[in-house]
Amino acid sequence: MFESLSDRLSGIFDGLTRRGALSEKDVGSALREIRRALIEADVALEVVRSFTERVREKAVGAEVVKSVTPGQMVVKIVHDELVTMLGSDADPISLAATAPVAIMMVGLQGSGKTTTSAKIAKRLYEKQSKKVLMASLDVRRPAAQEQLRQLGEQIEIQTLAIVEGQTPVEIAKRAHQAGKLGGYDVIILDTAGRTHIDEPLMAEMADIKSAVNPHEILLVADSLTGQDAVNLAQSFNERVGITGIVLTRVDGDGRGGAALSMREVTGKPIKLIGTGEKMEALEDFHPGRIADRILGMGDVVSLVEKAAENIDQEKAAAMARRMQKGQFDLNDLSDQLKQMQNMGGIMGMLPGVGKIKKQIDAAGLDESVFKRQQAIISSMTKKERSAPKLLNASRKKRVAAGSGTSVQEINKLLKMHRGMGDMMKKIGKKGGLGGLMGGLGGSLGGMMGGGMPGAGSGMPDISKMNPKQLEDMARQIGGPGSGVPTLPGLGKKK
Repeated sequence: MFESLSDRLSGIFDGLTRRGALSEKDVGSALREIRRALIEADVALEVVRSFTERVREKAVGAEVVKSVTPGQMVVKIVHDELVTMLGSDADPISLAATAPVAIMMVGLQGSGKTTTSAKIAKRLYEKQSKKVLMASLDVRRPAAQEQLRQLGEQIEIQTLAIVEGQTPVEIAKRAHQAGKLGGYDVIILDTAGRTHIDEPLMAEMADIKSAVNPHEILLVADSLTGQDAVNLAQSFNERVGITGIVLTRVDGDGRGGAALSMREVTGKPIKLIGTGEKMEALEDFHPGRIADRILGMGDVVSLVEKAAENIDQEKAAAMARRMQKGQFDLNDLSDQLKQMQNMGGIMGMLPGVGKIKKQIDAAGLDESVFKRQQAIISSMTKKERSAPKLLNASRKKRVAAGSGTSVQEINKLLKMHRGMGDMMKKIGKKGGLGGLMGGLGGSLGGMMGGGMPGAGSGMPDISKMNPKQLEDMARQIGGPGSGVPTLPGLGKKK
């Protein structure tokens, strides 16, 4: 979501950090560009003014002038102010109240309240072992209550029985009573929305709040709505008194202004962000990590957390033993590809990737390519996956027809598999890659021709590579004539 803003700011900071010294004029010129970039990203004007003024006060001071690297000091100041704007520290959902703790979900129609309610319920159950009851208070939208019931069945979370003819306040009271009698830790109240803010909606939210006194009132806002999301947050906060914000569709191509404005305008923390359609696609909002991403510094901590959540440790241990024996077949490769898919969005979390985005795009490195490789492997027989050497010319033609690919792509996949197998055997003998990529078994490194070291050697900041190194890495990622294991399909024009 922050890609466009990140690109603009990176260009501005590149100009600053190349200078040996900075004058007040240099800083003023950079701040004008930063202001323009923030406005184009749909950040609220009053937020832009406040932000740039705070940066100016610090950036033209003696601390920067006397710094060995003035340009980098300005970058640090901007980073620190971004963190302040976004909320300084993570502020997760609070359950510090007498059970059952009521969480009231509010927002406009279409913002993703119902799906987010289910995501939060699943998260509380799986990560905090909480017994959760969900209740739909939406009696206006057709099948709204049925939608929540079906989501509850999908994630195995109990939902309040549907009783026709009850008002939202009556349903809320019944949910609270059921929560007490059933020994539930949390009740999630999914309220109705409108296509726009109106008086009946606000009155209904206020009545529900008075009836059950929720511990948390979370505003669910679509991050793609830009400035309207800021106005929405102000209105709900003034009338209902929200305790936090959940941003949905953060994985979309919005400009990011809503996220940068809502906390500053309302004073309420962004608690969670929705990063996809899957029930697992919900993350805590960490201001420092988001600031790192915006400024192209990567987000290695989130990368490690994603790896820890999505990697099957038993499979990883079994694969490590197989690797030490030189056993790495296409079933193993398929498992690695699945884990890479489950992690999702990993490229944007690597430090400095934004600086070589053009090279990566030219190489065709797209995470959707994993699905294409899965199709090729799935079109093989069990024997072929276990013993790739069986794949002769006629078998390759059959697999190509079954997967909708070409024999050339299958040959590239087999070449990558052989290269990864050799590399993993060496890694296995040396004791593994360490904690960062864990059970991935170095698959990311293999896909990049071994160019990405593991945690033991530290993640490289590729923004510091010289042009020759960037060119080599782009070629390793899959450029023509690289001579290293690559993902089939990379380097093709789209």
